[in-house]
Amino acid sequence: MVRAIVGANWGDEGKGKITDMLAESSDIVVRFQGGANAGHTIINHYGRFSLHLLPSGVFYEHTTSVLGNGVALDIPKLIEELAALEEAGVPKPKLLVSDRAQVVLPCHKLLDSYEEERLGGKSYGSTRSGIAPFFSDKFAKIGIQTNELFSEEILEERIAKLVEIKNSLLKTLYGKPLLDREELLAELRRERELIRPYLSDCSRFLRRALREGKTVLLEGQLGTMKDPDHGIYPMVTSSSTLAAYGAVGAGIPPYEIRDIIAVTKAYSSAVGAGEFVSEIFGEEAEELRKRGGDKGEYGATTGRPRRVGWYDAVASRYGCELQGATEAALTVLDPLGYLPEIKVCTAYEIDGSWTKDFPVSAKLGRAKPVYTVLPGWGSDIRGIQSYDALPEACRAYVDFIEKEIGVPITMVSNGPGRHEILKRTPRL
Repeated sequence: MVRAIVGANWGDEGKGKITDMLAESSDIVVRFQGGANAGHTIINHYGRFSLHLLPSGVFYEHTTSVLGNGVALDIPKLIEELAALEEAGVPKPKLLVSDRAQVVLPCHKLLDSYEEERLGGKSYGSTRSGIAPFFSDKFAKIGIQTNELFSEEILEERIAKLVEIKNSLLKTLYGKPLLDREELLAELRRERELIRPYLSDCSRFLRRALREGKTVLLEGQLGTMKDPDHGIYPMVTSSSTLAAYGAVGAGIPPYEIRDIIAVTKAYSSAVGAGEFVSEIFGEEAEELRKRGGDKGEYGATTGRPRRVGWYDAVASRYGCELQGATEAALTVLDPLGYLPEIKVCTAYEIDGSWTKDFPVSAKLGRAKPVYTVLPGWGSDIRGIQSYDALPEACRAYVDFIEKEIGVPITMVSNGPGRHEILKRTPRL
C-alpha cells in the first residue's frame, strides 16, 4: 500500500518526525516534490539532523529512499547531506534518484536571490534556493533532466539556449554579471559524475515494488497553504504540496494512495510572508517561539524566526480537506503546558460576517480571527507514555481540535524524539 504524509498548514508541522517513525515499518520512502528550500528535523540515536532533500527514511537500513521526478534536484546539496550522514555514523542509505528529475542550476539560485533583492520590502520571503526560477524553467521547457546530463549534444544545446535567455535577463533587469556558458557546462559535467551512482527509473521501480506488495511512504514538503493553486497565492511555493500530486511526483497510479496523514501543529507557525490570520506578536509570540519546536521556532533551512500564532482551525480544516486526509497527527503539543488558557481560531470575520470556510487570498487579508478560549493544563506532558495519562484539559484540547477539523486524530506528539508520540483512539 501507499501512505502519504503531508502538511495541513504552512509547513513546519513536524512531518519529518512522523515520516521517520512510520518509515520503520515501510519498505520505501519517497520525496515527491519540492527541493532544498525547506527542511525536516529528525532526532534519533544518531543525533539531530535537518534533512532538506533526503527522505526521512534514510536512517533505516531496510528502507530504500527515493527522490522522485517531481523533486527540484540540487545535486551538490544532496551530496553534502549524504556526507553529513556518513560523518555522523549513519550507515550508507540505499538511495535512488529519478532519471526524470530536473536539476537545480547555479543560475537558478542567483536569479532567486536577485529577484528577492529587486522586490525589496515586497519580496516573497524566498529561501533563495532557486526554487521559483527552477520551476519556471521546467514549465518553460528549458530545464535539464538528470538523464540529459549524459548526452553532450543535448546538454550543450540546452545550456546555450538557457544562457542566452538568462544573460538577457541579468543584463536588462538585474544589472548583474553575465553567465559563462563553458563554466556552467563544466559544473554540470562535474555534477553528473556525482549523481551517476544513484540514477534509476524510479517510476518503474515503484510500480514493480507495489506489484510485489511493498509498503511505500510518500513524504511531502511544506503544507496546503503553500500550494500554488490552493494556498495563499502568491505567497506560495512553486510545486504542489498536496497528496494528490504524490502520484505525479513519484510516478505511480493515483489509486495506489490509500492512506493520507495530514500533520498539523498544536499551534500555528509559518516562515516567510503571506496572510496569517491567527498570528500573535510581541512578548506573547516570543515566549511561544522560544518554547516551541525542539529548539525553538526557527526555520530548519534558513534559521529565520518563524511567525507563530494560535491554532487556526479554519485553515486546518481546509488543509485537511484539500489533502484528502484519512487521519491526522497533532504535533508539538508539549510546549503549550505553560499557558493558563489557550485560544483556538474557530471562524473568520470578514467584512462584518463570520465564516468557517477558508477564503481566497484577496479576502483573506481582511479576515479577523474569532477565538474560542480553552483552559490550559499547566504541566509538562513530556515523558507521558499513554494518551489516557495526559491531563484532562490537554485531552479536551485535542478532542476540540479533532471536532473542528473533522478528521480523526490518531497520533499526538508530546516531544521531539522519534518515539515521543502517543497513539490515540479517535472520537469521530
